[in-house]
Amino acid sequence: MQLQTHPWEHTLLSLAVEARQAATPHHPLQVDAHVLDEAYRHCETMTAEHSRSFHLASALLPDEKRRAVRALYAFCRTADDLVDCHTEHRAQRLEHWRRQILGAHPPENDPVALAWTDARLRHHVPIRYAEQLIDGVARDLTTSRYATFDALAAYCYGVASTVGLMSMHIVGFAGAEALPYAIKLGVALQITNILRDVAEDWRAGRLYLPQADLAHFGLSETDIAERVATGLVDARWRAFMRFQVARNRRLYDEAMPGIRLLADDGRFAIAAAAELYRAILVDIEEHDYDVFTRRAHVSTWGKVRRLPLIWWRSRKGFNHLTP
Repeated sequence: MQLQTHPWEHTLLSLAVEARQAATPHHPLQVDAHVLDEAYRHCETMTAEHSRSFHLASALLPDEKRRAVRALYAFCRTADDLVDCHTEHRAQRLEHWRRQILGAHPPENDPVALAWTDARLRHHVPIRYAEQLIDGVARDLTTSRYATFDALAAYCYGVASTVGLMSMHIVGFAGAEALPYAIKLGVALQITNILRDVAEDWRAGRLYLPQADLAHFGLSETDIAERVATGLVDARWRAFMRFQVARNRRLYDEAMPGIRLLADDGRFAIAAAAELYRAILVDIEEHDYDVFTRRAHVSTWGKVRRLPLIWWRSRKGFNHLTP
């Protein structure tokens, strides 16, 4: 399997290798089984409420792996919410939660901390990945612009690739050769988020689109503000978005062969999570790159009808078809 790499990936791979090699405690969490089950059910509810795609994809996993990845989702979601909320002292609240979520003895009145700590210890997830994710999320408190795609990819590693790297430990994977694929897929997924959420991010004071790319297509922040306000889609915006979508698709294409490096009973679920998200790009295209007046999405039927092909491709290693 030939892996195509880009210069920006080398630094990110070093971060992943360093995190994987860090010491990880393997002792089980000592907590009442009923309390723990309730904590996991809370995480399942969070997943169902906030991400229908991830809830659907994770349902394809065996029971124990399913509830562990949903605890992972709840951990990531909580970190996001702490940063995105409009209350004061966000940095202090995130730091307090960091201490709770990364400690060996989480408070029993915090179901997310409880379930995620149990899942992390049970599946030997390196704690450094969780630390890197919280560090990545914290960047939103201080950074709202990225000059280049390389800089944006580093941000995507922190908030998304780390999720894939942690998921691999839950699902099971072949070894170190799987790391670059998880990194690349995480970047692809986060870029899809960014392309879909331009208007929402702008209203929150953030513009994740690389400044160099905008300038290359003759776009400025004034242009983005105008488009968010009016919904204008013109030739410059279409050209910019065609470039972004094409690059995003290449990342998916390069990442998906790594599915074969996952445990057999996890390949379909991870492939579904990735491919259902990639389908958002089709919706963006079909609506003429209008990400200002609507939020791109894939309908429930659109997801379900894709599953048989995704299953087939997950068995074949994603080398035969490109949707």
